[in-house]
Amino acid sequence: MVRSLAETEDLARRIAPELRVGDTLALKGALGAGKTTLARAILRTLGVDGEVPSPSFTLVQEYETPRLKVLHCDLYRIRDATELAELGIEDALRDSAVLIEWPERAESCIPENALWIEMEISGQSERRVAMSGAERWSFLQELS
Repeated sequence: MVRSLAETEDLARRIAPELRVGDTLALKGALGAGKTTLARAILRTLGVDGEVPSPSFTLVQEYETPRLKVLHCDLYRIRDATELAELGIEDALRDSAVLIEWPERAESCIPENALWIEMEISGQSERRVAMSGAERWSFLQELS
């Protein structure tokens, strides 16, 4: 359970140091569930300064952090997985970490070792958070 923005930022501080090239975070949840808020907090934790816009219209925002390159993707407007080839997500995994909102729009393209974070609105500022993924992310399971 994430009860506030501060707790969302705390979750980001636990995830960000573990991110490495080739990682995918699949951020799943309804509109307003907090996917973009969590992605922004992860990017800020990694050292991104300035505005961190939602990639809803651009589909992909790229960030160079002091430690690694990160792509923040929003697949809400993707109609099918064939459109993903144009975004270059598979290529990006060779030299970046990738944060993907609306991953269910292209589930077949999400790597098996992805960390899935499902967020559900459970109150005005509360979110239920369920996490699953590769064994190396098991330290986060206690927060689910």
